[in-house]
Amino acid sequence: MIPIFPPLAGANQPSKLLNTNLCSSIISSRPYHDFVRFSTPGGAGRIPLHSPTIIGVASSRGTRGHQEDYYSFASLLLDPEGLREGLKRTLGIDWTPKNINDPLTRQVVFVGLYDGHGGSTVSQFLRQELHGLFESVDKAHIPELYLWIKDQGGYFKRFRGGALAPWINQSNGTPPLDLEARATQAFFEVDRLLSIESEAKTCGATASVAILHSLDTRPFFSSTKLVLTVAHAGLVIFLINTDIFRKHSNSDARVLLCTTNDCLVCPMTENHHPDTLIEATRLRRMMGSSLITDSFGESRWMGALANTRALGDLKWKPYGVTPEPDVRTMLLEGTKWAYMIIVSDGVSSILSDQEIVDVARGAPSPKKAAEQILSYSEELGGEDNATVVVVPLSGWREIQGPDRTRALREYRSQQAVGSERQRRM
Repeated sequence: MIPIFPPLAGANQPSKLLNTNLCSSIISSRPYHDFVRFSTPGGAGRIPLHSPTIIGVASSRGTRGHQEDYYSFASLLLDPEGLREGLKRTLGIDWTPKNINDPLTRQVVFVGLYDGHGGSTVSQFLRQELHGLFESVDKAHIPELYLWIKDQGGYFKRFRGGALAPWINQSNGTPPLDLEARATQAFFEVDRLLSIESEAKTCGATASVAILHSLDTRPFFSSTKLVLTVAHAGLVIFLINTDIFRKHSNSDARVLLCTTNDCLVCPMTENHHPDTLIEATRLRRMMGSSLITDSFGESRWMGALANTRALGDLKWKPYGVTPEPDVRTMLLEGTKWAYMIIVSDGVSSILSDQEIVDVARGAPSPKKAAEQILSYSEELGGEDNATVVVVPLSGWREIQGPDRTRALREYRSQQAVGSERQRRM
């Protein structure tokens, strides 16, 4: 049986266990925790991640009959050589900690938001398992994983490994896994573990994961040299002319940074529509041109799919739907950044990126900031499952400058008065 990891911080719903019987050799250890360590003059301390003053979460199922949004956060211990390799490759930083084996050096904080569609099977699985997989994946398993990927056929017949390419033939003598390779392997392992679960053929989830690595070994919320890596896969699938699943929102989960100078938004993700440059290039290179625009002006891959990245949705994998994450890394220095916000499409389909970060400014705690964003999106008529995660950074409460969207938000609130959604509230 696949070991189901015990619920961590972020276990927002009781979950049903998957009916899975695969060997769990991939998952070798569980050293992750629900607290973050930090150094003190007398030794070390611990701060629980589930504290509302450390990470704030607000979630609602809206008017839907059930909840398909899930989230998780955990403290992981990763290979320091892999972290060093990634910093050198992505940011050009020569990271040389005093003691590379110190747990504070190897510690990263994992924050994930999973937006399910067609059911909650995959999003619940991600909430329970993805952080453990992310920590425990081994490059020695990549050649076997690559053979399984190729066996999926269709699009993956021409797959060359992507971020896993250096390890697909052998693992001996190869570099350690950096965060991009680690995320890619973990996302593919999810699909492999789900491959015998019948519900995962027509059920899936998007995943937006943020990894926070403090180079000065301070907690992430006070670090002045923090590396943020975001691994993002997907916009939900939209199938037409079928009764399997219909998603009314065509937006995507978002990972947003907010500056202390004028509260400007910095998006760390982009929508994975098939007509975006990255996705169109990938699909046309591998499968030719099958992009069709419908009568509403919406571009769909093969005329049916509005997204091309997701976990689960195994029925559609041969047609180009991949779990490969889009990975981006940024160094956050000083107190230039106030907070990071992750929202599901139940919020991003209602509010603009700038509105989201503006609503959170001035909140007394991350929890209150998340509640303000969720409340405002529902006030404007949001009916979908909606989840907001707010992570404070070193510039928390130091935002300067005008509120750029205040007048717009007040106008939108006035226009929403008396709406059907407000009457139900």
